[in-house]
Amino acid sequence: MRLPLAALIGAALAGAAQAQPTQYPLTLENCRETVTFAAPPKRVVAIGQTQTEILYALGLGDRIVGTAVWFSPVAKPYEAVNAKVKRLADNDPSFEAVLAQEPDLVTAMFEWHVGPNGIVAKRDQFARVKVPTYVSPTDCVGKDNSGPGDGVRTQMFTMELVYRNIREFGQIFDVADRAEALVAALRAREAKAVEAVARLKAQDIPVVVWFSSKDVKGDGFMAGKNGVPAYILSKLGARNVITTNEEWPLVGWESIAAANPAVIVAVKMDRRRFPADDIDKKLAFLKTDPVASKLDAVKNNRVVIMDVGATRAGLDTVDGIETLARAISGFGLAP
Repeated sequence: MRLPLAALIGAALAGAAQAQPTQYPLTLENCRETVTFAAPPKRVVAIGQTQTEILYALGLGDRIVGTAVWFSPVAKPYEAVNAKVKRLADNDPSFEAVLAQEPDLVTAMFEWHVGPNGIVAKRDQFARVKVPTYVSPTDCVGKDNSGPGDGVRTQMFTMELVYRNIREFGQIFDVADRAEALVAALRAREAKAVEAVARLKAQDIPVVVWFSSKDVKGDGFMAGKNGVPAYILSKLGARNVITTNEEWPLVGWESIAAANPAVIVAVKMDRRRFPADDIDKKLAFLKTDPVASKLDAVKNNRVVIMDVGATRAGLDTVDGIETLARAISGFGLAP
């Protein structure tokens, strides 16, 4: 998806009507907070890879003075600009490290970094030092992050939330025309991906998506029924065997065995927060564990490796649709 995206954006820009410029001060309602911008931000700290890459895609890389929370290498089209951006942390930056960059905007992918229980800081902490914050609507609309963990989705994620994120960045930075072009390009990719698998509908095929585990042999963080992976499965007509609203609930392999998924999606990432972040350790576990190795998906070699970018709410979600569609077709599971 990433390589042809620039060409699609260019075509969309050429055919799009001129968007209206932003009138400042701009006030937005964002994740239960009201945020006002007196002018386009010039110094941005982006806490989250997807937020950073959306800004790159909008041609705003020169505004980013710090980034953090990365799961995989940057998309190739953005390697040059990314090399000039300071990496504050691969995982969670400190509040002090963020403020040291003197930002006039801090944007976050997840509320658990900047939110009611923010481990970097709460939004009012930034407000007290007069730094506006913006949290991606993909992590708060139809989602409750008031408790511990990754939150609970009360509504299924859709790409419309990503498009909202992009358009609001367009307003904040006064680049609405670029934002509309990016949304149009992503819509075109998603429509093409769905059309390509229209005849390969995997109706009701049981699938589980394994993100990671605190202990390789312990319970796994599996995709809940309303998150990004669930959206991907819904596009293909497949069935998620996990039925909880939690974003990434911890599930035991005995419970997975009871559901006996036809396909296991194992997420590949560069992050090494937990031992099972390593895809090789995931695959080795599936082949050797006395419970997991007996699953139909494992015995029949129906394990799909999916890049972590496809499981996050961002530019790469449609890649997951394409990856799983190709796999299901190859497994002979689709009519």
